[in-house]
Amino acid sequence: MANDRIYNFSAGPSMLPLSVLEKAASEITNYNGSGMSVMEMSHRSKVYQDIFDQTKADVKRILNVPDTHEVLFMQGGATFQFAAIPLNLMGKTGKADYAITGNFANLAAKEAKKYGEVHVAATSAEKNHTYIPSQSELDLSADASYFYYCANNTIYGTEWDYVPETNGVPVVCDMSSNIASKPIDVSKYGIIYAGVQKNMAPAGMALVIIDKSLAGSEMAMTPTIMNYKTMIDKDSMYNTPPCYNIYMLGLVMKWIEANGGLEGMKELRDTRSGMLYNYLDESDFFIACADKAARSGMNVTFRTNDPELDAKFCKEATAAGFSNLKGHRNVGGMRASIYNAMPVEGIEKLVAFMKDFEIKNK
Repeated sequence: MANDRIYNFSAGPSMLPLSVLEKAASEITNYNGSGMSVMEMSHRSKVYQDIFDQTKADVKRILNVPDTHEVLFMQGGATFQFAAIPLNLMGKTGKADYAITGNFANLAAKEAKKYGEVHVAATSAEKNHTYIPSQSELDLSADASYFYYCANNTIYGTEWDYVPETNGVPVVCDMSSNIASKPIDVSKYGIIYAGVQKNMAPAGMALVIIDKSLAGSEMAMTPTIMNYKTMIDKDSMYNTPPCYNIYMLGLVMKWIEANGGLEGMKELRDTRSGMLYNYLDESDFFIACADKAARSGMNVTFRTNDPELDAKFCKEATAAGFSNLKGHRNVGGMRASIYNAMPVEGIEKLVAFMKDFEIKNK
């Protein structure tokens, strides 16, 4: 790490790879001899079209997106998709299944209720979202237009370790906080979407990967900018796209590929989270919040038995160069978000700090 860089454990916007930031900085005023910044380019220019095309091709290759699916770059982040999904898909039967295993799935379900009937196929609310329901616990509707779930729950530190079987009902998945952290079988999903500010780019854009057969059945009230068919037909350029985000996404995809692709990212995430969970399991001072079987590889939630000690830990950790470790108000305690760009060294140093804190405060 650069000497003036901290270890940023924010749940998002989060760390970007240092080499990516340095590459972007070197091109900030003059991209590839064009005499201008990517921020200043017309999205219709050839030089920007080349950036766009290369980024899209890299996303498709690295995420192994089949030809049945299209890659879209859409503004508004993940929250924009809470409405876009039902507007485009729910009209088929007027009903959708939602698994509510955290805050963002709950918000998505509330938004979807404006456009049709939402059936709660599963919820973990009764245990404060500390677990993930099993396949046998899913109450699926045969007439649902789609089944929706959030793959990783940043606030509660839980993650689905399986793709739900829905008997042919299209699966829609919010992968905002774990996309590109491990290999996925895109063909199993009708829609995968992700706010890019965790693992892929600066905030302000959503990556949408959609089975093209699902487009074209939108409700009449669907705003044009939310219409998946329009966005597919216009190749994400119905209006000016989030140009700089797309450029940054392209740099991050190249970084992922240079570091072993999705297999390399999985190895890193398993190493990082394993180190932290192993220490938590050994400690009689810190307590892991999520059920062991449902633990996230991206967001590790933990606490002590004393809220005052938790506050002291967060204050001292910040002073020591570990930022944004305070847990969400719904859980309390601490949360270490360890996305792709977090170096293993950051976890080594955090664990060392935690061990020292434990010794001094027992």
